Amino acid sequence: MAKAIVHAAYLVHRAIGPGLLESIYEACFCHELSKAGLAWKRQVAIPLIYDGVAFDEGLRVDVLVEDLVICELKAVEKVIPVHRAALLSQLRLSGRRLGFLINFHVPLIKGGIERLVMSSY
Repeated sequence: MAKAIVHAAYLVHRAIGPGLLESIYEACFCHELSKAGLAWKRQVAIPLIYDGVAFDEGLRVDVLVEDLVICELKAVEKVIPVHRAALLSQLRLSGRRLGFLINFHVPLIKGGIERLVMSSY
């Protein structure tokens, strides 16, 4: 599944390149995931549980693939540490292990894809 996610990002970047809005990349990325036979959900709300209380204001995940992998999509000049920290928090709080931080605003997409794995939660 991870290979298919990376390939979907590659196909989108190759076809439309950098410089567009994140929402455009998200729509095209999900289309490529569908073509690869993967189930996905966009803008998934995941409730935050704090002190035994579930808050609806919790997390919003850009793309959730096969209910297992969180894909955080960006179209920014530079990925900064808070982007990685946010994805790691999403993984930890949702109980998922694998995530991809994908920045489409790069000359070559291989430089815009980071795989993050939670070792334990």
